[in-house]
Amino acid sequence: MSDYLIAPSILAANFARLGEEVDTVLESGGDIIHFDVMDNHFVPNLTIGPMVCKALRDHGVTAPIDVHLMVSPVDEMIRMFADAGADYITFHPEASTHVDRSLQLIRDLGCKAGLVINPATGLNTAQWVMDKMDMLVLMSVNPGFGGQKFIPSTIDKLKQARAMIDSSGHNIRLEIDGGVGVNNIAEIAAAGADTFVAGSAIFSQPDYAKVIAQLRAELASVG
Repeated sequence: MSDYLIAPSILAANFARLGEEVDTVLESGGDIIHFDVMDNHFVPNLTIGPMVCKALRDHGVTAPIDVHLMVSPVDEMIRMFADAGADYITFHPEASTHVDRSLQLIRDLGCKAGLVINPATGLNTAQWVMDKMDMLVLMSVNPGFGGQKFIPSTIDKLKQARAMIDSSGHNIRLEIDGGVGVNNIAEIAAAGADTFVAGSAIFSQPDYAKVIAQLRAELASVG
């Protein structure tokens, strides 16, 4: 697949100068800005809300913003992030009482919708809502903190998810989130992912363009 997308996660950015960080990482070759929204309830951390999304839009960021909601309940946050300028909004099935309805809400608000599947959660919920999804996200770490190690069993799960998407006939991106770096992005792509969240792998390096170029070179080796 040639339309690989790299989604730098601002969770690993310098929040004291976030607008500049986002500008730099986009100029360095990032495709999508990934938002990790944590509520210290659904996951054990507290991060950013819709005001930060709106602030980046007001700052002049035009790239797609991919909002990963690790919050419960989700529906009100969906509305707020849609108003703030999100493009993709994804959430965990465990965080919504009515998954189908929450997905439909995202689309009704003009955004692209998706589910996020935790390491120990199966793909069974996703298979019933393929017609309402634009993105399926597999967590390759447990949500809550950046900088964690990739969970190897996610590779087999990616292969299953890729087969499920391909057989569905729907145009759904398959995103991987957690522990993605230069050393494993090729294997992850070969297993079926087409969208790659990378936080500390990019933002911990002094030269964002260099590491994004390395990630793309690895992806090019997959085809």
